[in-house]
Amino acid sequence: MSLEKNLNKILIIDFGSQFTQLIARRIRELGVYSEIISHKKIKKNDINHSVKGLILSGGPLNVYQLNKYSFDKRILINGLPVLGICFGHQIISKINGGKVKQSKHREFGLANIYKKKESLLIKDFFKKKKIVKVWMSHSDQVSKLPKNFKVIASSQNSKFTIVENKLKKLYGVQFHPEVTHTENGKKLISNFIFEICRIKKNWSSKDQKMKLIKDVRNQVMNNKVICALSGGVDSSVVAQLLNKAIGKNLHCIFVNTGLLRKNEEKQVVSTFKKKLKMNLIYVNAEKEFLTSLRNVVDPEKKRKIIGNLFIKIFERYAKKINNVKFLAQGTLYPDLIESKSVTGSQTSKIKSHHNVGGLPKKMKLKLVEPLKFLFKDEVRKLGLELKLNKDIISRHPFPGPGLAIRMPGIITKEKIDILKEADHYFIQALKEHNLYHKIWQAYAALLPVKTVGVMGDNRTYEYLCLLRAITSEDGMTADFFEFKKTFIQEISNKIVNSIRGINRVVYDITSKPPSTIELE
Repeated sequence: MSLEKNLNKILIIDFGSQFTQLIARRIRELGVYSEIISHKKIKKNDINHSVKGLILSGGPLNVYQLNKYSFDKRILINGLPVLGICFGHQIISKINGGKVKQSKHREFGLANIYKKKESLLIKDFFKKKKIVKVWMSHSDQVSKLPKNFKVIASSQNSKFTIVENKLKKLYGVQFHPEVTHTENGKKLISNFIFEICRIKKNWSSKDQKMKLIKDVRNQVMNNKVICALSGGVDSSVVAQLLNKAIGKNLHCIFVNTGLLRKNEEKQVVSTFKKKLKMNLIYVNAEKEFLTSLRNVVDPEKKRKIIGNLFIKIFERYAKKINNVKFLAQGTLYPDLIESKSVTGSQTSKIKSHHNVGGLPKKMKLKLVEPLKFLFKDEVRKLGLELKLNKDIISRHPFPGPGLAIRMPGIITKEKIDILKEADHYFIQALKEHNLYHKIWQAYAALLPVKTVGVMGDNRTYEYLCLLRAITSEDGMTADFFEFKKTFIQEISNKIVNSIRGINRVVYDITSKPPSTIELE
């Protein structure tokens, strides 16, 4: 995010954690402005009067890799309150004379921590208990505490789980308070912000909207922008945001890839061209996409082919509109963090996203991605602030590559038609049973497996349909939705009896992690 010099803020120094934006998100939820900056870029001069506190994120490194995480350490001795999380906690101890070593017992997942002393940082965090469950993710730990630091809480395998030096305003926690799995974690962050940093609330959904509009105007100036509109929540919010920011200089292009949900192209044209009166170009590129994806099995290749073809089509149509220099996309933070580091810090790549890792290296259009620091539920709140219809912003997420990544193996027109019907029946059933809005994301997938069945005393040999429905807050972690047996039986029977080509239905009960939400 661009620096807002006159707005009091919490500055988050990123060391490559996949949870860094969750820290910023929790701070936004508490009504305070925050910014993220890479440890490679932070300088003492970046700490001006508006910065009221620092948070050091976690990360995939260890404190002995000095050449990879070195930064201007003077920022930690200027009297500002500092909270170190996980790797950040280890940095604070190491810099102040403590020791860090590899843990004998690594901690990944939930762990109990035990209260040892009182501290402003843990005010009401333990509530009336002495034990709290927190989310750990570390293989190193502090083995010797620096001088004048106190132990506030410990776990069975980590003696120095919460520590503080009250005089220097330095605080460290070995766990991740920003993730939803940590019990009452938001309270700990709140204590650091309000009790220790003494900052006042200064941020809201309206502030978010105005800042994003301002950022878009500053980036785009008087140039024209084409928006990759899919009709999903993210691209719809981007289109409306740009519509508010630059008006007639926005030209939306909707590409029918042939990989969309049933009747999606009709809904998009009706909503954005007829109801919202936006400049909309409809492109039917179904044959072009299916030809390019013929006999492609590898999921990364699928994503990159789709990403490249999207850009070629956008550039092709951009030539027909004078003075187009930008392409707007509905990229969100979970897309970025799975594909690459956002701030330039070291992190782990999980998979390419068609609008992140799937883009060609040489691209004539510059990207506009105003939502890239937000999570899905924040985007929905922004959509409400932008006066978008609730039916649009409450839709389940749908990936840019569409049904291509819900169909492992070779893509064919026949398989697409089968999958569209199965997905349609599943989503309709969720709506009829008032389950749709209780679920973060749900879809049907067609697996590259045929199984033997029997219908009317005849042998069938047809595809296996997988159903997936998950609950989540932000898409970073997820759990499967527990349906009643009667619903599973009903939808299974509906799909098998209504669709030629499917004779077996299974339900995916894997959480994220270890799996991802989509299959590919």
